[in-house]
Amino acid sequence: MVIVSGGQTGVDRAALDAARQVGLECAGWCPHGRWAEDGPLAPDYPLLETPDTDPAQRTEWNVRDSDATLILLEDELLGGTRLTLDCTVRWRKPCALVMLQLSEAADIILAWIAQWQPVRLNIAGPRESECPGIYARSHRLLTHVLTSVKVLRM
Repeated sequence: MVIVSGGQTGVDRAALDAARQVGLECAGWCPHGRWAEDGPLAPDYPLLETPDTDPAQRTEWNVRDSDATLILLEDELLGGTRLTLDCTVRWRKPCALVMLQLSEAADIILAWIAQWQPVRLNIAGPRESECPGIYARSHRLLTHVLTSVKVLRM
């Protein structure tokens, strides 16, 4: 499985870091100039730049180029996270919205992955400034989930 993300702080970055930590391939699009709210995305993240600096293009292309999208959130569906959901509808791609605070979040995600069997899984959610601490919480969950996925697919 390839983990796709746009590299923004928060859930996007947690997805890339968790994938790298467990040895899964990463890919995706980031805005031109590798823009993220904490400065340019480090070159060791293997993302391609979109022609446009608008993060909406990155969001659209990551949904378009993936088999399915997992959205992690803790509160309202706003901004870029809302756009991600809209893009999954427009591109008719499977999407799961999972609340991080659910005790069964990992089981829900693993069952959904087993159902859809995505080869390229886009993972998205709020950036760190919109939901302080979401990087750590989503990284912990995704490390567990992606470790399980990797073991099950070996």
